This record gives sequence, C-alpha cells and structure tokens, in this order.
Amino acid sequence: MPTNPLPFKLVVFDWDGTLMDSVAVIVACAQAMLRELGLPEHPDAVIRNTVGLGLRETIDQLIPGCDAELYSRVLETYRAHWLSTYQNQPLLFPGVPEMLRRLADEGYLLGIATGKSRRGLDYALQTSGLAGLFQATRTVDEAPSKPHPRMLLDILSELGVRAEEAVMIGDTVYDLEMARAARMAGLAVLSGSQDREELLRFEPLACLPSVVELPDWLAGLAVATSSSSR
Repeated sequence: MPTNPLPFKLVVFDWDGTLMDSVAVIVACAQAMLRELGLPEHPDAVIRNTVGLGLRETIDQLIPGCDAELYSRVLETYRAHWLSTYQNQPLLFPGVPEMLRRLADEGYLLGIATGKSRRGLDYALQTSGLAGLFQATRTVDEAPSKPHPRMLLDILSELGVRAEEAVMIGDTVYDLEMARAARMAGLAVLSGSQDREELLRFEPLACLPSVVELPDWLAGLAVATSSSSR
C-alpha cells in the first residue's frame, strides 16, 4: 500500500482509445459499412470524432435523418463487418495490464464506462484477460450514451463511492463532459480520437500522453495532497 493516502478511491476508464488501441479500426469498419450501403462517406477525422458515443448517436451524426429501417440496415452491416474482419484487430495499448494491476494492488477500485455494447465489452474483457480487474462496468446497453452521466452515477451507486472520491479517465470530450455532469474529476489521455486543444476546453486535471502514466501521476498527486495538508 502507498505511504500517502490514495487521492481517489475509484478510477473509471473509457475503453476505446484509452485502454485499447481501437480507434483506427472502428473508423475503418464504419467506412466499410458506409461503402457497402452506398451512403455518403466522411473523412476519417469526422468519424474519429464520434468514437466514444453509442452507435445510435454516431449514426445520427454521420447519417442525419436516419430512419428506423435504415438504422436497422446500418446496424446489421456494421456488426457484420466488425465480426468478420475487425473484431480481433484492436490490441491493448502496451503496458495496460501491468498498469491496471498496479492500481488494483495499490488499493484502487476500477471501473469502465464505455460507448461499446455489453456484448462488445464482455468480448474485449474476455479476450484481453482483464475481466477480473474491474469492480463495475457500464455500457450503452445499460445507460444513455456519453456525455449523459448515468453510467458514472450507476457505478458510483453500485460501489458506494462519492463523486468527489472518483476520477474518470478518457480520450474524448464526451468522457470529460460525462465526468463534469456527474460532478466527478476528469483526466484526459492523448492516445485516442481527439487532440489536446479539444480536451483542454473541458479542464481535465491533466492530459497524459498515455494511460500507462496514470499510476505515477496519481502517486505524485497523493504526495502533493499530503504535503499541502501538513
């Protein structure tokens, strides 16, 4: 256990672009879906900016006015491409398993709040070997899409943690907006779909180049907090 008190009890992570290097793969899958259905394609940067939202919210941005029939075709086509071609391409960022185990060993509770489906998250957790490290997880199948705070509020309630005792880690403004709406601290990583300038607009505690730097950053925060309280 660390010498100084933990600065937070609970650390909640986004998945895509934060723990897993999957943003480019998601963009490629979306482009394949648009091409197959003959829908207008978008620059990769436009699609990248939607990663982190739920699929319905993503489609609303990429295909304005998408009705229920077209949405059903979009969903079916996207999932077919994902399962046949893209599902096993994303890999965890180097050092992520060791980083998570270090946080767990230091006494942090760990959670996930993601725009993935429940089936998608469970598959990713199983294949990555990380399932046993998280005390609570929420997806867009159980709560509204980011930036709505319900995912975080449900995790806080399940684990009996107050908002001021938790921090949300993510690579998008949707993560930071969600944290703000839940009255939680937010911390950004620069490994995903949005750049530093966009993320800084939402005043994260820090912008780390990679999530694997998180344990050392938290340790430094604990030392600073302990010193200031003396």
